[in-house]
Amino acid sequence: MTAPRTGSGPLLRPPALRPGDAVAVVAPAGPVEPERLAQGVGVLESWGLRVSVMPHVSAAHLGHLAGRDADRAADLRAAWTDPGIAAVLCARGGYGCQRTADLLDWAALARAAPKPLVGCSDVTELHRLFAARLGVATLHGPMVATSAFTEPRSAAHLRRVLFDPGSVRELPLHRHALATGRAAGVLAGGNASLLASSLGGPGPVVPDGCLLLLEEVGEEPYRLDRLLTQLRRSGALGAAAGIVLGDFTDCGPPAAVAEVLHDRLADLGVPVAAGLPAGHGRVQLTVPLGVRAELTAAGPDTSTLLLADPPLSPRAAAEHDTIDPDGKEPHQCAS
Repeated sequence: MTAPRTGSGPLLRPPALRPGDAVAVVAPAGPVEPERLAQGVGVLESWGLRVSVMPHVSAAHLGHLAGRDADRAADLRAAWTDPGIAAVLCARGGYGCQRTADLLDWAALARAAPKPLVGCSDVTELHRLFAARLGVATLHGPMVATSAFTEPRSAAHLRRVLFDPGSVRELPLHRHALATGRAAGVLAGGNASLLASSLGGPGPVVPDGCLLLLEEVGEEPYRLDRLLTQLRRSGALGAAAGIVLGDFTDCGPPAAVAEVLHDRLADLGVPVAAGLPAGHGRVQLTVPLGVRAELTAAGPDTSTLLLADPPLSPRAAAEHDTIDPDGKEPHQCAS
């Protein structure tokens, strides 16, 4: 095994949540299914949170956007800058976050106190820019108006990250590494095609010395080859100290996908681990981006991804309020 490589420093971690907090749901990308949105809001309310669905979440534009760009950006700005909102959760991905990001008032966002931002897929662009422009750690996790948000393991893990971040210090890796070794760095990345399509945009696509998360959905092996080749040719993949592979869902025959991943990633000279349940699979664990981690890439269930810091910063609990880290309902402590 190679000696660990160490990357750049961590980002500012927002504070954890507690029951009674108000949270906002935004739709910075594609249109939202009302029934799934209602189910996801119900999950949040069952955690003791007060939920504000931002005004344009149910809007639609051009058939593939959740309302007009300016309205989506206004919702995100309003939620992020409202001091009464403790976290911002994205309703779904799809397409549109790059368009939303171009209209955000980054100066106003920077003046606001940081809070957890949760999302994945197309939200990769927001994770990338919140890191580059605001210096804030974010959460790559299931989205409110998707089936993953009501999947028990996914929901329970997100809940632990939000309410009891100190209990989340390791993420599972269930497959053989593509390249063995050890590395340390700040977690970054997300959806591979979003990273490739952000080349040439503002901010680094792959921060120097990071542990790079890659996942994908719906890209056939030859298209997966093309987007990974694009990231290689740009030099972006060369910035990573190590790579962690999440799910590659509906990307064709698993053997063919595995072959492409090995061909495009195994010779980069850094450890490449596999088998993290994150991305677009049935189970979507929450991955803290902007947080320091240590990767050991080896065999299935012997590889480790250890968080050097909790996903969120500590926050004093309200008197008598506790939350069970196994995902049970909040309860009252005995007095």
